[in-house]
Amino acid sequence: MHSDPLTRRAILALAAGATLAVAFAGSAWAQAPSQPARIGIIGAGNIGGTLGGLWARAGHQVMLSSRHPEDLKSLVEGLGPNARAGTPAEAIAFGDVVLVAVPYKAYPQIALDHGAALKGKIVIDAGNATQARDGEVYGEVQAGGIAAVSAKYLAGARIVRAFNAANYKLFAKNAHREGGRMAIPLAGDDPKAVAEVSKLVTDAGFDPVVVGPLATADSFAMGSPGFGLELTAPDLRARFGVTP
Repeated sequence: MHSDPLTRRAILALAAGATLAVAFAGSAWAQAPSQPARIGIIGAGNIGGTLGGLWARAGHQVMLSSRHPEDLKSLVEGLGPNARAGTPAEAIAFGDVVLVAVPYKAYPQIALDHGAALKGKIVIDAGNATQARDGEVYGEVQAGGIAAVSAKYLAGARIVRAFNAANYKLFAKNAHREGGRMAIPLAGDDPKAVAEVSKLVTDAGFDPVVVGPLATADSFAMGSPGFGLELTAPDLRARFGVTP
């Protein structure tokens, strides 16, 4: 493992999840060819717009959402014929997979408004908590870890933490890069959900690295040593101490 210090909670979770990570990577779902998916995106900001565009260009059907979807007309037109706009409720109903890409302070409201609809869905949780923006929810994350707080507000969803470990500008810059793709760390408790999200990571132009179960997501949350890295998959695996 790399010498950078990880939090005690993250170290314990990584150790517990090493075997599970190997099982995810070797599952039948991970070997299956990628098929076009329907992806609903809650939010249409920097992360949602960037990933939505990458997936639309890869042939997936994407719905970005806002409470005022008419405001997204120019954005979705710029992303091509595979992109469309809707409300958050419409995006959740549309998606085989749902990307949550909103400020973390919005998670309690998402739970109230859409918690029932998200139950059983594969949810890519790309949120990060910041002190200046997210208030009380940031305090929850500091106390219990972001994996536990996401599990609380997205209860019943098949959560995979992914695309939260870097600024969106790094995704835009490094998608499909030559000379060794940028690796994206993932963590989740549902092997099939992790494998499906891994395929979407690949389709977006990156290499997925499964770190372990959901609790290990604290090791690549904002502010951790695993955040903001532009490493290849072998180097990222070495950093987190996981095997292919």
